Amino acid sequence: MSAVADRASIRLNAADNVVVARDDLAAGTPVEGLTTTGAIPRGHKVSTAAIGKGGVVRKYNQIIGFATAEIRPGEHVHTHNTEFGDFDRDYAFGADARPTDFVAAKDRATFQGYVRADGRIGTRNFVGVLASVNCSNSVARLIADAFAGDRLAAWPHVDGVVALPHQTGCCIPLDGDTHGNLERTLVGHARHPNFAGVLLVGLGCEVAQINTMLERYGLAKSKTMRTLVIQDEGGTAATVAAGITHVREMLAIAELARRSTVDASHLTVALECGGSDGYSGITANPALGAAVDLLVRHGGTGILAETPEIYGAEHLLTRRAVTQAVGEKLIARIKWWEQHTAANQARMDNNPTPGNKKGGLTTILEKSLGAVAKGGTTMLMDVYKYAEPVTAKGFVFMDSPGYDPASITGMVAGGANVTCFTTGRGSVYGGKPVPSLKLATNTPMFERMSDDMDINCGVIADGSVSTAEMGERIFQLILDTASGRPSKSETHGIGDLEFCPWQTGAVM
Repeated sequence: MSAVADRASIRLNAADNVVVARDDLAAGTPVEGLTTTGAIPRGHKVSTAAIGKGGVVRKYNQIIGFATAEIRPGEHVHTHNTEFGDFDRDYAFGADARPTDFVAAKDRATFQGYVRADGRIGTRNFVGVLASVNCSNSVARLIADAFAGDRLAAWPHVDGVVALPHQTGCCIPLDGDTHGNLERTLVGHARHPNFAGVLLVGLGCEVAQINTMLERYGLAKSKTMRTLVIQDEGGTAATVAAGITHVREMLAIAELARRSTVDASHLTVALECGGSDGYSGITANPALGAAVDLLVRHGGTGILAETPEIYGAEHLLTRRAVTQAVGEKLIARIKWWEQHTAANQARMDNNPTPGNKKGGLTTILEKSLGAVAKGGTTMLMDVYKYAEPVTAKGFVFMDSPGYDPASITGMVAGGANVTCFTTGRGSVYGGKPVPSLKLATNTPMFERMSDDMDINCGVIADGSVSTAEMGERIFQLILDTASGRPSKSETHGIGDLEFCPWQTGAVM
């Protein structure tokens, strides 16, 4: 990003034919030697050259759309005169892949984490009550509620007992995509190091059978992995009573856990953006990308997801793929999404949302180019299905929808133990058992919603902090949060209702 002398706009690349308004601009405002032809809202685009009908609109030195009418210099460029259009992308597999300059193991950054018996590292210390099906949600909730508030006082080293209700688990094709997504999500959470113990609660007659799932994924019942089936226990009251006993016994085990010093290679960070605006790709997303580059250099892992929100920018990722096979895995997911949306009478350019558009994002191409910046610049090491265990170190991609709760649920199931969530309009997301950090893209929203925002990346656009400096601040905030510093969403108690396994198919 390069500032301009009049400070009215932000130019991202010399080849661009649009710039971004720093603040609300009145008609007649000087911008790069031109004057605006009308009012331009903050974060929206101003044309710096004449663009003919059908001509390319360029930002980040990339195509973000095509003009639907003649666009004059100084004119507002947005949905009224610009639209999505498909074009050929050069995937150039691995062309930009460069070896990572790793920090020596002895010099890695550290945090205070929970070392579990099997070597996994947690950033929080919860006991979880997981429902296998919607029909067992209420029982799971009643069990967890028995330990709410002061009733957890006997276990001061435990962060809480959390139930994870959801809206699926039955009347779905056995072993179909939705069933597979649910099983991987439940297993991923059952194995998650932020849970010291887990109780799985089922009804008994659902498609998502607990014992079948445990056997399929090699999960053995133990003192910290327990199950209950409502129909077998004799109904609601009996199951709740048994569940409370199970949880109380697991709490005694969880209470023994203490934090110890571990290095940053044990961090896996979920990278999400939601309620994005015209500043997302200028401030918070590239700053998070700079933090991810640091995390990767220290041996950790960053997970980028939201496949529909990299659409049109996937070539920037394939160029960083460690092998052609990894790049082709990403393109296979893009092709699946094109077929999936067509089969459901939708289009890939149904995104951006109304809020995104109000914030200045015009097409999915523009949104995607900003979104991929969250992944930094290191090599793309692997591509995973939704909720698959992430085993590679470094920067990776997970297939998921752009719907924030579903996307983050999948990444947490894959092993993410911290979430970083960039937002321009102002998301209030939080999701247990993993802390979620909110990164504001602009200063006015940060100041308006300071109770929900963890860090203000808007100072990059204000010109007082560089992207690299903000990346270092974010990396340190990740370490502090992993060590136990509460995020803003945690101080509000948010996170019990955001568990959202991805449903892709028919409910019958």
